[in-house]
Amino acid sequence: MKKLRSSQWSSRQLLQARSGAASVTSRQPFLQPIRCQSSAAIAPDIKDRTIPEESTPRFTLPSPHERSLQSAKLAALHARLALSNKIPLQTIARALITPSADANGSFNNSNLAFLGSTITNYHVLEYLVCKWPRLPMVILYEALRAYAGQESLQQVARRWGVGAAAAPGEEVDPGLLQWQPSGEHLVNTRWGYVRSEVQQNSSYRRGVSSRIVLDDAFGDALSKSENAGQQGYEALQNDAFGSFVQAVVGSVYTHCGREAAKSFISSHILSRQFDPSTLFQFQLPTRELAMLCAREGFEAPVARLESETGRMSRTPVYVVGIYSGKEKMGEGAGPSLDIARRKASMNALKAWYLYSPGNKVRVPSDMMEEGVKPWKAPHIDIGEII
Repeated sequence: MKKLRSSQWSSRQLLQARSGAASVTSRQPFLQPIRCQSSAAIAPDIKDRTIPEESTPRFTLPSPHERSLQSAKLAALHARLALSNKIPLQTIARALITPSADANGSFNNSNLAFLGSTITNYHVLEYLVCKWPRLPMVILYEALRAYAGQESLQQVARRWGVGAAAAPGEEVDPGLLQWQPSGEHLVNTRWGYVRSEVQQNSSYRRGVSSRIVLDDAFGDALSKSENAGQQGYEALQNDAFGSFVQAVVGSVYTHCGREAAKSFISSHILSRQFDPSTLFQFQLPTRELAMLCAREGFEAPVARLESETGRMSRTPVYVVGIYSGKEKMGEGAGPSLDIARRKASMNALKAWYLYSPGNKVRVPSDMMEEGVKPWKAPHIDIGEII
């Protein structure tokens, strides 16, 4: 009998010669990576499912978080923040994955960061409005940025001991922040990212309505042509670290409720030291002080020389006080009478704008608690002078 060479047989003929070969060709690999978007542990029925090979990405992504329970860094971070046991490690692992590392919103921290930024801005803003009710709108936005801005939140994240991975990937420890310097996918913390044609004109002067309705949470104008990829490396890094802090706040709110999120914000964000007097910059302090006295019905301000030294020397010092009737509104020192008068006017304006009822001020969210005292409205100012 003549022998047949195996090279003359095609692979299809060999498979057809075997019984049940058709089922072998459609069999999927036994170890197939499965992505789970749940923040809790993976369900048993999901583990056994298989995904077609065509839908499996060719590159490795930081999700899913099967290795979260074995990460010592993640467990240490969870304990360092004194988080409740209701918050699983998988949620914190998801908070550490930015949209630049994984563009899929079901596996990154974009949703948690949006929720956390909204809650953080609300509690910080009500605290500022109730503690310093006379702050001008521009100063109020800058004070909000000082507490809840990306530059401040990235400092909070670094003080928590959060480290960033060199590059995102599946092999990275889940306890490291995963991001890459790409502005294609960033967390948008505002709905309706558009601007009108009038706003796009450079000669348009933005007012209070623009800052409240059309701009972002910090009063900055939003540009349709603004591309996040044009931002620098440091700005993208701040956004990545800041989004993690916002995502943690969103996680606390989701798993533990409103009171736990408010307490977390008070402990980690509002507890930071901040002096709003450093944000003021007056162009015409004497004119603004005169307008203030006229609006409030006070007597016109008068500058009086309190003391002086070295008038005939190279370094004289003059101390000038600003009086409205018999009330002293402010005092300032300078090398000349004019500079001392301007500094005294600035100090008088700062004393007016920085009025505060005290540190233990009540905010509107306090009324959501059970068994609280009746609400007493805080001081409401009529607005800034100019």
